[in-house]
Amino acid sequence: MLDRFERGDQDGPPMGLSDRDRAVLDLERTWWTLPGSKEQAIRDRFGFSAARYYQLLGALIEDPDASEYDPLTVHRVRRMREQRRRARVEGRRVGPRG
Repeated sequence: MLDRFERGDQDGPPMGLSDRDRAVLDLERTWWTLPGSKEQAIRDRFGFSAARYYQLLGALIEDPDASEYDPLTVHRVRRMREQRRRARVEGRRVGPRG
């Protein structure tokens, strides 16, 4: 979950998604329909790097409000993250050589 300072809410606990949070989920859901690369769409829309976008997205998909806002996108990103994690772990295993 994004912390309250990143959301601009220093007075209380984070509640709901910020406009930026929703925009990140919206872009993740539809980026392939846009012209150009995803990285360029990220830079054009948010003004920050793809690395920063993925940091925010990674935190955002753990937020229950994000799941409520766009459950399909959140589920897809979580599933892809888990597949990449499994590939890394399985790639490091040393199996028996026969």
